Amino acid sequence: MAKYTGPKTKISRRFGECLYGIDKYFERKKNPSGQHGNNRRRGKRSEYFIQLIEKQKAKYTYGILERQFEKLFFEAARKKGITGELLLQSCESRLDNIVFRLKFAPSRSSARQIVSHRHIVVNNHIVNIPSFRLKPGDKIGIKEKSKKHPVILNSLQKKIGPLVEWLVLDEKNMFGIFRIMPKRMEIPENIKEQLIVELYSK
Repeated sequence: MAKYTGPKTKISRRFGECLYGIDKYFERKKNPSGQHGNNRRRGKRSEYFIQLIEKQKAKYTYGILERQFEKLFFEAARKKGITGELLLQSCESRLDNIVFRLKFAPSRSSARQIVSHRHIVVNNHIVNIPSFRLKPGDKIGIKEKSKKHPVILNSLQKKIGPLVEWLVLDEKNMFGIFRIMPKRMEIPENIKEQLIVELYSK
């Protein structure tokens, strides 16, 4: 399974926000890399550069590689509706993201590992594909033998951030329901999706 394995704190510093969950190293120093950080003289950023940065931020946020992300975009572009919103809905409905949103994992990268290691069931069937797309009404739970997994238990106990409105969580029985497809205002990620649409539309 292809995935990004480079330095995550460095990526977060590039965008000025923590993209991978809690990161103690990012909190120590939030400026971009380089001797002078934000004080370094930079030329005027082009429209293309701004659009590209937004696409990169979305890719790193959801842990999706270039070809996967491009495929999601053109799939969204063929549907009726607002392309940018449909793109984010596709990203949000991935199984690894839903596992993260349900607090079964402290980060999306951890969620991908939990899914790949066959700890997750969807509608009572084991699914080990992080990019698996869920539909409203799907039930996502922890496999019975994995309910004492330390990563999952610690993540549920910490309860990092509020639960999004479009998911339902039964913490005691360790399962959640993908209630409805989220609207743009219900997706908390700081992504300007219209810039991504403009980039791919050139």
